[in-house]
Amino acid sequence: MDPPIISSTTTSTSIDPQTILLAAAHHDLPSLRALLRTGPANLLANVQDPETGFTPLHAAIAACYSSSGTASPASVSLHERPASDDVGNEPVKSTNGDHIADAERSSLSEREKDIEAATQTVRLLLEHGAIWNDLDNEDLTPGCLALRLGREGRVVYEVMVEAGVRAEMLLGRLDEGWEVLGEGEEHDEEEGDEDGVNGDDTPGLTTEIPPPSTETPLEAPSATVPPPSAPSQNPDDTSLTNPSYLHSTLALHPDRLLDASHNAVMMSWETTLMRRTATLLAPTQGLRILNVGHGMGIIDNFFQDTLPLSHHIVEAHSDVLKKMRQDGWCEKKDVTVHEGRWQDVLPQLVAKGDVLFDVIYFDTFAEDYKDLREFFGEVVVGLLDGDGHGHVEGEADGEGEGKKGGRGRWGFFHGLGADRRICYDVYTKVVEMDLFEAGFDTEWHEVDVPDLSGGKGDGDGEWSGVRRPYWTLDTYRLPICRFVG
Repeated sequence: MDPPIISSTTTSTSIDPQTILLAAAHHDLPSLRALLRTGPANLLANVQDPETGFTPLHAAIAACYSSSGTASPASVSLHERPASDDVGNEPVKSTNGDHIADAERSSLSEREKDIEAATQTVRLLLEHGAIWNDLDNEDLTPGCLALRLGREGRVVYEVMVEAGVRAEMLLGRLDEGWEVLGEGEEHDEEEGDEDGVNGDDTPGLTTEIPPPSTETPLEAPSATVPPPSAPSQNPDDTSLTNPSYLHSTLALHPDRLLDASHNAVMMSWETTLMRRTATLLAPTQGLRILNVGHGMGIIDNFFQDTLPLSHHIVEAHSDVLKKMRQDGWCEKKDVTVHEGRWQDVLPQLVAKGDVLFDVIYFDTFAEDYKDLREFFGEVVVGLLDGDGHGHVEGEADGEGEGKKGGRGRWGFFHGLGADRRICYDVYTKVVEMDLFEAGFDTEWHEVDVPDLSGGKGDGDGEWSGVRRPYWTLDTYRLPICRFVG
């Protein structure tokens, strides 16, 4: 197996980056381990080739392509999901003739060895601070390359996903004020007794990581990949901050709602997702419903079809509120429209202590993941009725403990990392873990999404006239959350 040709460049270290990249491509663990010890490991593990943009992680994974029969990395589509299985190409099938079958088994064995060697190399690099979502010159992360290896590359792909989860969870905790102990730092607590209680028998956390970025939302590590659904850093982009969005002028079209920078706030292709969401969240009539973010009103119309006992809507943008008044939402029976940001409106309802909901849905625009975490960590826990109110389909009145509809449920539009599969997989796991920590179980329902580009690329099809596509995948993961227990 010939590794990809990698050109040399210069760095602040005395080691030629080509040496590190070639060791990674050859899956030469002893040499690579020795090289990483010659300088700052978190720098050496992230050297980048100027011609291909490959990091050692890219090189280690791309070296498997020649033996797997998969297309070269340069021809890989970032947004496609492999045709079979979860992420896999069909395995090589046996044919007539023992000599052909033996050759195929030998080839499969060789591929398996390459994948295993690549996996071990990737683990070593990650242990030394390799960035999980660095981009090469083809706009591909190492995980994107691993995804296209097919079913046989599932193991190395999962290693990349778990690395992304660890990085994002750690950076999220640092953002909350946690401290990471570096070399030579000690705990401030008093030393414990001779038995080691509260003493220094428990080692401190000594993980080396790049500092978290504060310039873009969703706390991405110091790599070239933007965080999920992060807006561009163009100062003219009104989606950069929530205040700038709320002060911008919106354009409402039959099939889309655009801000002043032509970012899509909501689009009609989401109707299928909203219908399925409303069905799962509100399967019966007579529920108490709260929706945060009206937008085009797609899901609120579906909620209205369930004849809710009460229907509260929180909307902050003046143009949307104007359209809601024109459409008669403020005069609808049992509908309460709260004008303002949810951060200002809902804490007042929580403080009152006498308002609960069976169903809560959250779909805002120009907000960060930390806003979503704040929402379910502080608002949902105070407003969602854990016992439920409406009747569950199939249960008779007054019979059994479930006569009140079981536990309340809530959901949100899950577009975190929807610009590429590896990021979507990472942030699905991250948000599920954060939800569990906040006291929620999450069920995921998959909904097929058609090709929104019309087969002509991101700038065509549904995205024609839209500044930036916010969805590129063919499957949507729909979260339904309930209190644990």
